[in-house]
Amino acid sequence: MRPRTIAFCALASIAAATCVRLGFWQLSRLRERQVRNAAVAAAQYGRPVPIAAMPRDSSARYRPAVVTGRLDYEHELVLSGRTHQGSPGADLLTPIRIAGADTAVLVNRGWVYSPNAATVERSRWREGDSVTITAYVNLYAGDTAFTRSVLDPRIIRRVSQREIAARLPYPVAPWYLVQTSDSADGPHPARRSIPVLDDGPHRGYAVQWFSFAVIAMAGALFVLLRDRESVAQRKHED
Repeated sequence: MRPRTIAFCALASIAAATCVRLGFWQLSRLRERQVRNAAVAAAQYGRPVPIAAMPRDSSARYRPAVVTGRLDYEHELVLSGRTHQGSPGADLLTPIRIAGADTAVLVNRGWVYSPNAATVERSRWREGDSVTITAYVNLYAGDTAFTRSVLDPRIIRRVSQREIAARLPYPVAPWYLVQTSDSADGPHPARRSIPVLDDGPHRGYAVQWFSFAVIAMAGALFVLLRDRESVAQRKHED
């Protein structure tokens, strides 16, 4: 066997082993996602919990909740750069004040159309003052530096606690709600639906990595056979 054939087969074997390892890593990621999805599904489809009984930590994420209070339209925020069915727009984030509580809860009431995905006629989308809504809990994004919009000081780009705290005159819950029910008749923002749970791309990636491993070994086998044929032919000619 020629040295270059040995080198090629060695490199192909290393590549195949690496691809197999990556394939099993993707399968491991798939199992982790499936376990997480099962936990999220159990939280999503449980009975709505009164907001006062909701855990104050990240374990509340995706859990259904019900809250009664007064929507504070004066301090409503506009989450810019959101799309819905391919159209530009923004989400309306409205604090809800609960009787007897100093802390408000921020509610994503849903998406409204906006040509520039930022400017919204907020008064058009009022749904009444005292409401009872059902929603699911979501967590704030990580805090980053931010700047105020020149279009409207109520426009934000991320739902982070730092961003919210800078614009509201009172404390808010450590998570926010995404409304799923209609709180009043008449026009209202398009509600955001419960996140879809799927297996993600991990299974497909695993198949790709295993396919690359097979191709690498098939290539090594082809080169090895060609090398043997070449050696046999030279011996025959001699």
